[in-house]
Amino acid sequence: MQNNKFFRCIIFIIGLILFLDGFILILLKKWHLGTILPLLIGLVFIISALNHQRIQQFLAQHLKLKKFWQWGWRLFSIWIISLLVFFGYIYFKTQHNTPPKDIQTIIVLGSGITQGKASPTLAKRLDKAGEIAKQQPQSFIIVSGGLDFGETKTEAEIMAQYLQDRDQIQASKILQENKSTSTELNLKNSQAILKAHQLGLNAKIAIVTSDFHTLRAGAIAKKQGYDNFVTVGAETPITTRYNAWLREYFAYLSGWVLGEY
Repeated sequence: MQNNKFFRCIIFIIGLILFLDGFILILLKKWHLGTILPLLIGLVFIISALNHQRIQQFLAQHLKLKKFWQWGWRLFSIWIISLLVFFGYIYFKTQHNTPPKDIQTIIVLGSGITQGKASPTLAKRLDKAGEIAKQQPQSFIIVSGGLDFGETKTEAEIMAQYLQDRDQIQASKILQENKSTSTELNLKNSQAILKAHQLGLNAKIAIVTSDFHTLRAGAIAKKQGYDNFVTVGAETPITTRYNAWLREYFAYLSGWVLGEY
């Protein structure tokens, strides 16, 4: 009985954390699966913890539902394990992501702007790209992103200005791809810029994106014919890190199912 109460307390605390995490981010207008799912899972945990006895009494009278309930928790446990494996892969994959010293081009993938400024996630990507550019001044930087809804400047323009202001990178070293609205288009449209500078898909390229996004970005790049690249993951801001990782889990699975790579 004591162990049962302890387990219910743990479930309640986890549920409350998940619920508040999703709820607060949704209030900040971050509507996506990475925020909605924690909120819903947290709500289920809270209800289960507070109504454990009632649920068990109800299930005892409905054996078919009880089996369904038990199988649901088993499948949920398997999903949690797969999610933790995915998170672990992201974490360890990005611990040693220093690019080689002869990079010819750095492609920075867009991640949204807000009121004319780089989002926190995008700023982290640009900071990482700036670090590489300072160490390898021979390389060009392609900043990639089109015009976001409600904005007057393209994402590429904001990214270029950020690198000039923060890292003092010369404007002539920054090439803008300002039409794309997705990772696939970021990489596809960048090919024309590479070609214009006598660089092919076999050029030594560092694709800079967020840590959670390296796996999918690399798969898309490989399908498009990039064959001499490395993906470099920038740290995701802690306030949205695990929500972004959760969203990417489903994005990667859906991309695989839809044959995007």
